Amino acid sequence: MAADTDEVSPRHDAGSSRRLEWVDRSLLVTIIGGIAAAFAAALVQVSFGTYSMTLVDAWRAVFDPAVWGNPGVLLSFFLGDAATQALGLSTQADLASETLIVWNIRLPRVFVAAFVGFNLAISGAIFQAVTRNELASPFILGVSSGAGLAILLTIVVFTGVAALLPLTAALGGAAAWLLVYLIAWKGGTSPVRLVLAGVIVAMVLDSMQTALFFFAEDVGTVQAAIAWTTGSLTGVDWEQVRIVAPWTVLIVLPSAIFGARYLNVLLLGERTASALGMRVERARFVLSAVAIVAAASSVAVAGIVSFVGLIVPHMVRTLVGSDHKRLLVGCAFVGPALLVVADTAARLSFELVFNSPTQLPVGIVTGLIGGPYFLYLMRKRKQLGEL
Repeated sequence: MAADTDEVSPRHDAGSSRRLEWVDRSLLVTIIGGIAAAFAAALVQVSFGTYSMTLVDAWRAVFDPAVWGNPGVLLSFFLGDAATQALGLSTQADLASETLIVWNIRLPRVFVAAFVGFNLAISGAIFQAVTRNELASPFILGVSSGAGLAILLTIVVFTGVAALLPLTAALGGAAAWLLVYLIAWKGGTSPVRLVLAGVIVAMVLDSMQTALFFFAEDVGTVQAAIAWTTGSLTGVDWEQVRIVAPWTVLIVLPSAIFGARYLNVLLLGERTASALGMRVERARFVLSAVAIVAAASSVAVAGIVSFVGLIVPHMVRTLVGSDHKRLLVGCAFVGPALLVVADTAARLSFELVFNSPTQLPVGIVTGLIGGPYFLYLMRKRKQLGEL
């Protein structure tokens, strides 16, 4: 038996090495850099705000034994009071003011930013592969605009179904992408026609969003609608975490892992992919559905946050190359890092510089970051477009 074991182990080790050979140094550096940037921004986000507390007090609140030592209180943040009580756990606890502020206001905002950044980056990477165009993103292809229009209709017109915002966002994004597909279809689709059709649909849907403002009579409703169209994380709490987390963990993450090799084959072109046995249109449609779910779940909790789905795949592709195993893993860490950093700047820049509690929508900050970065890419590279 010992001899058999000795013969099997080297083959097992060789197989494990081959399975992980795609994890190279550049990917590890990207992952570590993303974690470090997100952690540093989260450190600032949790420690500073209108309610004054020291760094030590803030992080003592994060690791408060009254939370971590009480499973009912801890689970109530992630599952909600009703679900936690259904498990037979008590959600009652006497928490300090610092703990309440950190756990109810600042920490959920970090989690929501991370989930939104993850989903938008993955969505952009998938759409760029499906269309074989590095200018593609859920924003460019009209998916974000479709989800945004559905949310605005819910807020302004169909207020009775406001509890179904994630579902309406997903339906709006899916309807917009279906319309793009129908416009681009001519006995099949092509990357160029998909992008052009997406730009047209996005323009029309954006105009319809603007038109809806004229039907809103309440100023508060108009302000909420504007916040959705610019992308904002102001006021998010654990409810938004509970909305976006299941879609991310149960659908987007496993689908992205499973779909990476299909995305690599799609980049070889329709003829080569067909010759390899892939049903191109079906694969394109299924992968697009995953990207729609990722984008719509983000729009449902943060509104239309521009540029993240466009620039993050570019940044990661520059660091780790075009293989989608490495690209998607890199996007999974750089996307959250970018949005947590951007949201920290959006929340605290006015307070630290002007001593004013004004908070910017995070979509403005991502636009200020993404625009110059994209101009830099245009100046640096001779060709920008087809992958």
